[in-house]
Amino acid sequence: MSRTVDRGVTSAPVRGLTVLYDAECGLCKHLREWLVRQPQLVPLELVPAGSAEARTRFPGVDPAATLEEVTVIGDSGQVYRGTAAWIVVLWALREHRPLAHRLSTPTGAFLARGAVLAAAKYRGAQWGGPGGGKWGGRGTYSRADGWRYAPEQGWVYDPPACADGTCPTG
Repeated sequence: MSRTVDRGVTSAPVRGLTVLYDAECGLCKHLREWLVRQPQLVPLELVPAGSAEARTRFPGVDPAATLEEVTVIGDSGQVYRGTAAWIVVLWALREHRPLAHRLSTPTGAFLARGAVLAAAKYRGAQWGGPGGGKWGGRGTYSRADGWRYAPEQGWVYDPPACADGTCPTG
């Protein structure tokens, strides 16, 4: 479900947005590259979800949730997830702001939700399948930074042991 958390702010101008994206997802990386090439009316900063930088900058935002669905954070503390996140990102782009306005209507939101669900299904297919994808047929998607996705549990954080002195999370 799309939701926006305003942290008690009744109205605040948006002068910048931070997009938290899954840096290990092929579709997410492709969309990140597309976003950086777009003319922006509102500056977008793209930060890997679940990264040390994201956890430091946004300590009140659940890292597991940011890996589960796209999360966008406004410079005044607004948090947008799912469909609302995609609409606000389009709103920030010069050539796509009119589309964002159309998608913010009830009918448009229904269409936007369909696009978000299609992207989620694509991501799931990328990870899953017998013997293929990042799941490797085991049913679990693992990341080098300690996050893993288990279908029966959702995102789970298992910190790397770093016993050999090489820790992927720094």
